[in-house]
Formats: sequence, structure tokens, C-alpha cells
Amino acid sequence: MVAAGPAAAAGGGGKAADKAGSAQYVDISPVALPVTIGARVVNYIFVGVRLNLTAMANVQKLREREPFFRDALVRAGHRAPFTGKTNFTSLDVDRLKVVMLKEAVRLGGKDVQSVAVMSQTAKRQSGLPKHPGAKAA
Repeated sequence: MVAAGPAAAAGGGGKAADKAGSAQYVDISPVALPVTIGARVVNYIFVGVRLNLTAMANVQKLREREPFFRDALVRAGHRAPFTGKTNFTSLDVDRLKVVMLKEAVRLGGKDVQSVAVMSQTAKRQSGLPKHPGAKAA
């Protein structure tokens, strides 16, 4: 019984660790997306995006399609910029996720479950015009 204890503990811990470490995803290389006022670009945000996949997805095949996912993100961001609702140093993450999920499913199929924005870094932090949605101070 003493010998079975460590073996059982190792087996149980291994399964839990496998489930936690088995998340499947495709990371899209960071791209610069424009932030605009009307037709004028006032900033660029470098954004890193992750596509979360189903457990049965062919990860290797979808990772090979990363340039196509990246291209779709850049095209969508230039077609209708994801300018933030309250400032020019962040993006409208909710809208970006919706648009990118639609594009990712179109390119990668039903194995794409969700989109996560992993990072946002503004090119400029100061010297920006006042955002019309900013709260009055």
C-alpha cells in the first residue's frame, strides 16, 4: 500500500498537469494597427493576438496559416480601425475579438474557438489629441 501511494499520486498529478498544459493555440506575431480620427492616423498600437483552438484541432496545420491570420488582422484593422472608445493608446478589444474570430474561422475553420488579445503597446503615449470619448477631468 505504501508503494502504491506515490505511483497513484504521480499518475493523478500527471493527468491534471496534462490537461492544464494541453491548451492549443496559435499566436499571431505582433502587428501595428492604426488608431485614427476620421481619416487621420494619430497613433499605432502594436498588438499580439492568440487564437484559442479546440482540443481536436490540427495545431501544426493552423500554425502554418499564421501569416494568413496576421494578414487578415492587418486588413481588418486598416479597413475599419479598432480605435479605442476612450483614448488613443489602446484598441477596442471587444470589437477586435469579434472581427478576428470571424476572420479566423473563415481561414482556419471551426477549430478556432476564441480570440485573446495578449498585449497592446502604443507607439506614442503623449502628444496625442484629446479623445472625444474621454471623461472630463
